Amino acid sequence: MIRLQLDSEAFALREVFTISRGSKRAAHVVAVTLDDGKHRGRGECVPYARYGESVDSVMAQIHDMQNALANGLDRSGLQNAMPPGAARNALDCALWDLEAKRSGQPVWQLAGLAEPQPLQTAYTLSLDTPQVMREKAAREATRPLLKLKLAGDGDLERVQAVREGAPGAQIIVDANEGWSVDQLVPFSEALAALGVSMIEQPLPADQDEALADVPHPVPVCADESCHDSSTLAQLAGRYDMVNIKLDKTGGLTEALVLAQAAKAAGLQIMTGCMVGSSLAMAPAMLIGQMSTVVDLDGPLLLARDREPGIRFEGSTMYPAPAALWG
Repeated sequence: MIRLQLDSEAFALREVFTISRGSKRAAHVVAVTLDDGKHRGRGECVPYARYGESVDSVMAQIHDMQNALANGLDRSGLQNAMPPGAARNALDCALWDLEAKRSGQPVWQLAGLAEPQPLQTAYTLSLDTPQVMREKAAREATRPLLKLKLAGDGDLERVQAVREGAPGAQIIVDANEGWSVDQLVPFSEALAALGVSMIEQPLPADQDEALADVPHPVPVCADESCHDSSTLAQLAGRYDMVNIKLDKTGGLTEALVLAQAAKAAGLQIMTGCMVGSSLAMAPAMLIGQMSTVVDLDGPLLLARDREPGIRFEGSTMYPAPAALWG
């Protein structure tokens, strides 16, 4: 019999984190522990208001699964018992971890994957004035890959400023649905000239059909437009890449399905995250092994990570210790 433990936790951020939809000073997460009396499996999710989620609503969804879990609900059954989203992610990852602890095998072996290797993650600069973003870029100029949060008006000045602050870094940008259709072509052309290598979710998800009718001088990646494998078909001709986040897919199980389907459709993969602790990044690192771009810098943005955590050396992150997950 499995006992469910639920905790809401807040991790203070190193500095205010701002995107086109607002700012925050802490990462609010929900942590799940599944205990069978001998072994414990853990998972973490980050509720996201953009998708109608809150800490309270996610905890209520997970709590509703308590009896089913006690009666033997497994990962396969979970996929039909809950919709994609943060709540299912925490449970799915906890079930993977519990299975690994019970079997004495790491999750990568259970999933039939190659042994994970260290990854290079992007480092995110949150939205700010061009001058502040230039200063932040200069502080992080030795990092090989910088991700910039953008919003629309003033974005070209922001990217130019970051390029001046970190002339040797590769740059990718994320508009978080903040551009208008009229901005799409001129911004894309200008960013190509500035050496930007990827644009993430430039348009609102309900307006992204415009992407099919314009050239892509810079590859375009779907984030808010891509949740799980059921949303993949509508992206054809619009995007070059998809950003796989476990909080969107509803866990590692569906993320693996989405990754295979995306590759079969000729789309490149980005692995992303919400701002959370190493417990949320650990399962996502398995998707990162098959990705062109990895953006799992959540722990680097925290004032203090959970312990034990993932080891970072600069922008290089190492596979999670078994005591953390997997």
